[in-house]
Amino acid sequence: MLSWIAALLAGILTAHLAQRWCFPYFWRDALFLTRVMRYGARLEFYKRSSRIVTVVDRFVQQAQRIPEKAFLIYEGVTHSYGELEERSNRVARVFEDAVKKGDTVALLMSNEPDFISVWFGFCKLGCAVAFLNTNIKSRSLLHCFNCCGAKLLVVGADLLETLEDIIPSLQEDRIEVWCLTRESPRPGVRSLLDKMESASQEPIPAERRSVRCLKTPTLYIFTSGTTGLPKAAVITHLQSLKAAGGFWAYSATGSDVIYTPLPLYHSAASLVGIGGTIELGATCVLKKKFSASQFWHDCRKHNVTIFQYIGEVCRYLCNQPVAGNEKDHRVRMGVGNGLRLDVWREFLGRFGEIRMCEIYGSTEGNLCFMNHVGKIGAVGRSNFFYKLIFKYDLVKYDLVREEPVRDHNGFCQHVQKGETGLLLSKICSQSPFFGYAGSKQLTEKKILRDVFVKGDTYFNTGDLMAEDEDNFICFKDRVGDTFRWKGENVATTEVTEILGLVDFIQEANVYGVQVPGNEGRAGMAAVIVRPECTFDGKKLFNHVLKELPSYARPLFIRLQESMEMTSTFKQQKFALVESGFNPSSVSDPLYILDHSEKSYIPLTPSIYDGIVNAQHKV
Repeated sequence: MLSWIAALLAGILTAHLAQRWCFPYFWRDALFLTRVMRYGARLEFYKRSSRIVTVVDRFVQQAQRIPEKAFLIYEGVTHSYGELEERSNRVARVFEDAVKKGDTVALLMSNEPDFISVWFGFCKLGCAVAFLNTNIKSRSLLHCFNCCGAKLLVVGADLLETLEDIIPSLQEDRIEVWCLTRESPRPGVRSLLDKMESASQEPIPAERRSVRCLKTPTLYIFTSGTTGLPKAAVITHLQSLKAAGGFWAYSATGSDVIYTPLPLYHSAASLVGIGGTIELGATCVLKKKFSASQFWHDCRKHNVTIFQYIGEVCRYLCNQPVAGNEKDHRVRMGVGNGLRLDVWREFLGRFGEIRMCEIYGSTEGNLCFMNHVGKIGAVGRSNFFYKLIFKYDLVKYDLVREEPVRDHNGFCQHVQKGETGLLLSKICSQSPFFGYAGSKQLTEKKILRDVFVKGDTYFNTGDLMAEDEDNFICFKDRVGDTFRWKGENVATTEVTEILGLVDFIQEANVYGVQVPGNEGRAGMAAVIVRPECTFDGKKLFNHVLKELPSYARPLFIRLQESMEMTSTFKQQKFALVESGFNPSSVSDPLYILDHSEKSYIPLTPSIYDGIVNAQHKV
């Protein structure tokens, strides 16, 4: 008997050691996948029944269950679930006869509690809501309305002046403009706050917002792309519910306090942040705008346990002067994306062993990776079972031709383990791609067909990734006409079109270059000056300051006499990106955007050295 027990224990020990050696992440993978599958089972139940519970339905449920609990804390004021429920009901009552179920309305607001009140108020009327980026300018704003077909706009009081140039155009198109003020701020703009205060707080019947299909659009979130103007990514109820499960998948609970300093018009803050807070029944500390100097003070003041980030947020925090109480906080988890490996290590060293949970996924994409293990530098983790659920592949990519490499049969080629390749995600019933509103061409450009067999279709993420021997996935770079700077996607075609409006510019080629010590890529433009003109740094400075948001303004200008083109007559960017902006190695004249001079000034070797040594800020 004793020998049998000893043999059993020895077998168990051997199996345990074998598991630890050969499958070190087995139990963590199993636990995480179990949570993901539990959440997925709920969504599958919704698909197969008429009992679809949307994010707004979940909010109503939580407001009934925990009406007195803090939902939002904003600028020191606490707003309970019940209070936000009643306020969103007032918004719905104001517009219940003005809009129909299925209409689209637009929202141009900074972070504030009424962003959510207005958003949910229209959702309770069965409307889809288009979130407008508060940085985009007049020309792009008009394009956004054409994309999503919105016939009503609600604008925050602090953003009304950004519409001055286009209000006549909106009125011509019969688009109603409402402002969150108590009195009409100007002719043609209606006030909303006074109407809300006098409206009933009784809920609109649930039938008005009910949906029978998870693929019904609920939001339009605008993302920069290769077309040059913002694209309206269609966000369905299915996508919003998936995003709302992010915190839960990372084992967050209703007792957590979540800090959200990111803009609500982005999917990270709205879908993952607000949606995730609601799913848990937790509390969200909403910041109007990220402040590195106030970040840890806010976390200590409100007992924050989880914060949302993009890579730039963590870098800004690491750039702050060292303080003695940096580890004096209750933060245990960060959830976000784009955290650079060196910043990740420095962040943990300075601020404590915070579990950094990277999430990879674009607003419009059909694939998500989550680094549930927390390995530094990885955006996600895969395994055999994950690949059964989510069909993705890494394929060889030609950086010069800017297209996937295909074999003699016309099919894409897989990369080897550890090799960098273009990430593609199969489009199927489990992972649908809903595309963009306004044009089928925009959607088609993101689809690759006949990838491995005739007739298959894949979503082209536009991202170069690598998967190591342990199945950790690492982000390497972006391809195509979009790069990322200051946490925002920059469409090179849009910037090129804006630069083309300057009278002395004949042709422009915009691309992103790496700047030491900074996340993403900074904007740079190779420019050909018209023969009869000369380069005018002040004129160009004033133009980009007026027409482009700060993150999209080219920091560097390179004057050229001719542009290199590809065999398909596309502007060649690869060589320009590789050569960068070092005046010692680039023979063409170089300029840098200088706010103190209010001009583009010559980029000298001393300025370049200052940038490399982090003495000259960009």
